[in-house]
Amino acid sequence: QVALAGQGGGSVQPGGSLRLSCTVVERDIYPMAWWRRAPGKDHEFVAFISRDADSTEYSDSVKDRFIISKDRAKKTMFLQMNDLRPEDTAAYSCGVIADHNDNRARAQYITWGPGLQVTVSS
Repeated sequence: QVALAGQGGGSVQPGGSLRLSCTVVERDIYPMAWWRRAPGKDHEFVAFISRDADSTEYSDSVKDRFIISKDRAKKTMFLQMNDLRPEDTAAYSCGVIADHNDNRARAQYITWGPGLQVTVSS
């Protein structure tokens, strides 16, 4: 069973920045991703990073503002969120997925970390 420990989140004004982290409490390294869910809305894919951190993907809504990265030695994934907007307000969760699966298909994820609340408002 893979366990994930998430940290970060909080409240920030529009244009501000926040950083989220997610650590795999397990010996293996996985492809990982961030998803989010805003109140009253469906889960939304945010960003993906491959097992070896040599490939990343972003949703159009966060591309050029968010940066996903990974410290393989620490088995920790990060999401640097810049130029935050009110529409970024959501609970953010990290997930791990096996290789060669569809990282945009939420049902294929192995497990999820806790929701990290991000609130962007003035």
